[in-house]
Amino acid sequence: LFPSLERELRSELTEQADLHAIHIFSKNLGSLLLQAPLKSKVVIGLDPAYRTGCKVAVVDEYGKYLEGTTIFPVPPHNEVAQSEAVLMAIVQRRNANLIAIGNGTASRETEQFVANFIQKIKAIKPDAELNYIIVDEAGASVYSASPIAKTEFPDLDAAQRGNISIARRVQDPLAELVKIDPKSIGVGLYQHDVNQVQLQKSLDDVVESAVNTVGVNLNTASFALLTHVSGLSQKVAESIVKRREEKGPYTKREELLDVSGMGPFRFQQSAGFLRIPESPNPFDNTAIHPESYKAAEKLCAKVGINSNMINHLDAETLKKLKDLNVRKTAEELEVGVPTLELILENLMKPGRDPRDNFPQPVLRSDILKMDDLKPGQKLEGTVRNVVDFGAFVDIGVKEAGMLHVSKMTRGGDKVKDPLDVVSVGDIITVVIDSIEPERGRISLSLV
Repeated sequence: LFPSLERELRSELTEQADLHAIHIFSKNLGSLLLQAPLKSKVVIGLDPAYRTGCKVAVVDEYGKYLEGTTIFPVPPHNEVAQSEAVLMAIVQRRNANLIAIGNGTASRETEQFVANFIQKIKAIKPDAELNYIIVDEAGASVYSASPIAKTEFPDLDAAQRGNISIARRVQDPLAELVKIDPKSIGVGLYQHDVNQVQLQKSLDDVVESAVNTVGVNLNTASFALLTHVSGLSQKVAESIVKRREEKGPYTKREELLDVSGMGPFRFQQSAGFLRIPESPNPFDNTAIHPESYKAAEKLCAKVGINSNMINHLDAETLKKLKDLNVRKTAEELEVGVPTLELILENLMKPGRDPRDNFPQPVLRSDILKMDDLKPGQKLEGTVRNVVDFGAFVDIGVKEAGMLHVSKMTRGGDKVKDPLDVVSVGDIITVVIDSIEPERGRISLSLV
């Protein structure tokens, strides 16, 4: 009996370990997808490399690809002056205000070049708005060779497509990362060893939940992003984009009913998650479902609001909405309490992106080296990955710092699960505990 019992116990323990690893991966992926976007930035994406040079891609504030080239600022070429001249021309021509550097090969040498370049610009023009950010490029190469990338940029080579993805990740992490297989994004542990069917289902649920939490701009979303909206299949998502390309932008949600394959049931499931900022009806740019428009209009009339002016409510009107008796008003409007709460939330903050409440990514204009670090020094860092034994934190030097779970206590009880304290994408203040330059190790503790 013993071999049989051993197999059974090992199988049970493996299943438990799989579920735990999948849970951590899912939590990390959810946090990564919901990172705050950097809006209204013209971004220069840099994909570093030694021999083949750094690919440069410029995208406008809406993510549209403008131009690209290659520069050679790092060994073995070391064409620093020529590279600076090319970047300077792009910055002036496109009014670029952010440089996104991929964190792959030659990343830190490229970062040194960019930091020096920014310092030179600021020496001439101190008020110049130009910073850089290091972007995790995990999955960019997978995206660059994918059918989605080939459809989006058929005339560009794979390296340039990947670079555009790096630049766009800063502007809208969610819209860009949904195009990539979550297992290639580089968060979590053991993703290739666990039950792949369970992992895929869990990750699909996380992606769909993130997309539906944020909502999707119907006039700018790619078909890859629309595929994750509740109720929309890949075929319907492609039809939505095709109709937009043929007949121009959508002006109201009802136009979706003209799309091939949509139908009333799909419309009912998806409409509340799709936004149209250009619509004459301001409710079309909120999470209020078309079925609740009448109730929303009745509420506006009750409080004395012109429904076309919900984007310009004064403090007095906002207070009236806040002070309403929700249960009593729900009965008057003949809707459920959750529906009324959703309507109120969207009237008070129309078109709100929930990610705007999260801390913005850390932008840098100068570089830190390991030699600059000292024990006891306080720094701001970005959490890149969370695992059972702690978190890896990017503090702006070549190596990520290790924040061990034992160093996460804030003078209280022992922390059992690092996810209770930090999440991927969090901006946290840490203290340097110890540095081992020869081993490339930085030990951190939480302030």
